[in-house]
Amino acid sequence: MAATSSSLASHLSIGLRRHSPKLDSLGSQPSLSATHSFFDTVHSNLRLSLTASKPSRPVVAMAGTGKFFVGGNWKCNGTKDSISKLVSDLNSAKLEADVDVVVAPPFVYIDQVKGSITDRIEISAQNSWVGKGGAFTGEISVEQLKDLGCKWVILGHSERRHIIGEKDDFIGKKAAYALSEGLGVIACIGELLEEREAGKTFDVCYQQLKAFADAVPSWDNIVIAYEPVWAIGTGKVATPQQAQEVHVAVRDWLKNNVSAEVASKIRIIYGGSVNGGNCAELAKQEDIDGFLVGGASLKGPEFATIVNSATEKKVAA
Repeated sequence: MAATSSSLASHLSIGLRRHSPKLDSLGSQPSLSATHSFFDTVHSNLRLSLTASKPSRPVVAMAGTGKFFVGGNWKCNGTKDSISKLVSDLNSAKLEADVDVVVAPPFVYIDQVKGSITDRIEISAQNSWVGKGGAFTGEISVEQLKDLGCKWVILGHSERRHIIGEKDDFIGKKAAYALSEGLGVIACIGELLEEREAGKTFDVCYQQLKAFADAVPSWDNIVIAYEPVWAIGTGKVATPQQAQEVHVAVRDWLKNNVSAEVASKIRIIYGGSVNGGNCAELAKQEDIDGFLVGGASLKGPEFATIVNSATEKKVAA
């Protein structure tokens, strides 16, 4: 599978640590055993392991119980002709029945896709406005998306955060409005490379989660997508263990700050250079409940392979 180099993987894994006086006391270059001691002390409820292929699972935290979910984010790609071909490929693909499948075309092609794609696949938008439509040039309202048949919207994607400049609280308000109007939300979180290297992976993810938690009326129609920014479109993929570690931390945060029920039921999916070659190993991880796919979702047969990696979850269970 396409994965980070062993040196980079080791570096990034260490970058999960949160800064704290207890960590600082371990020294500027803590040993692996000291790092484990820190995790045991500060995150006793987290099922984390930097070395084991399958982290241990104390009963205090639980893996998700939701249906496997795979979304395809087509971003700003495609033409009428290329999208027609992609839809044709998806319509002819054999997809596992026990998987929720969603695709997010560019706004201008939503109607084309909705009118031609199989009912087996639901439609998502890639963004929506924070409130009711009106004099907001260039924006798309939730009401307009619903009128086109969208069931979902992607909010908080790193490209919206770091290129467009959307802030956490604004994204939270957008999510709250979309949910109030009946759209499901794919809520994206994830850290930059420099944030991981600085040991702020958990802090960043928790801050982004809190912005959603402070705003949304319910978590019933939310899917969380963890997408480390350093892995999006770069060809660098978090190892299955690295992804699992963060998914565990996210689920534990929800258990402690929202409810155990939400933590158990919510689906936490992984995104970041997911493809047909690496999806099977990622899918085996207990807290990876699916994927948000970028470039590989533009290739019908490969996207079908990713959808069907849900069978690996059943095998692993």
